Amino acid sequence: MKAWSTRTEAQMRFPGILVIGATGRIGDVLRRSWPGGGVRWQTRRAAPGDGWTRVDPLAEPAALARAAQGCSVILNLAGPAPGRGGDMADHAALAEAAVRAGAASGARVLLASSAAVYGRAAGELTEAAPLHPVSDYGRAKVEMEARAAARAAELGVAVTALRIGNVAGLDAALGGWRPGCALDRFADGATPARSYVGPVTLARLLAALCAAPDLPAVLNVAAPGAVEMGALLDAAGLAWTARPAPAGAIPRVQLSVAALARLCPLEPVDPAAMVAEWRGLEPHMGGVAR
Repeated sequence: MKAWSTRTEAQMRFPGILVIGATGRIGDVLRRSWPGGGVRWQTRRAAPGDGWTRVDPLAEPAALARAAQGCSVILNLAGPAPGRGGDMADHAALAEAAVRAGAASGARVLLASSAAVYGRAAGELTEAAPLHPVSDYGRAKVEMEARAAARAAELGVAVTALRIGNVAGLDAALGGWRPGCALDRFADGATPARSYVGPVTLARLLAALCAAPDLPAVLNVAAPGAVEMGALLDAAGLAWTARPAPAGAIPRVQLSVAALARLCPLEPVDPAAMVAEWRGLEPHMGGVAR
């Protein structure tokens, strides 16, 4: 795991960032990876210590706006995770709440979206690719992006939707591994391939994007290339078995990160490096790091 550079530390001390949804899985990664300074962490429960602010983004819009005062960026990570229950409509509602807080505070807004918005789309997917989500989560993120963009245009707020690929250790394969794990195998022998990013690398990229003065309306966020889930588990030394891929299974989702590469230096996807990042954080993240 690489140490934080002096330049990155300086970037992260600029005043300031409000992270909405800081108690979620990506929020956990950021809190343990960012060097700190200039960051306000939002929680709906009792604030656990310095740097935290207790506010319900949906029920307390005025308090959210106050929490964002003095911030130059609002990073919204909030919303129900796939497969964990919750009202998927909250994704759009929380994004609109972040945009309204941005209008009140003058902050730019970065929204955590997902590669799930692309669904079955084939090829290397640019930000202009058609959106064909196949899951409730993907459809919720498409709705979130559209409603946030409309609200941002109405209120004059700069908003960027970050379509984040699979995060190693927060995903269904590596993070969800259990004894007896089975992966789909397609006719060509491959397991599902996805755009991935290591958790520490994601923290670095989000730090750089928060510090960037100007961003496009939509941005894919991942390492270049794609990795098979089987290769990722092999790199971690975690046993798995193959099962025939069912009809409708998506063999490959690969994001184009050309736009991201113009903003941040990127390294090719590397299963072993991503596993190392995960293992460095795993005692704090949950999951199984063998």
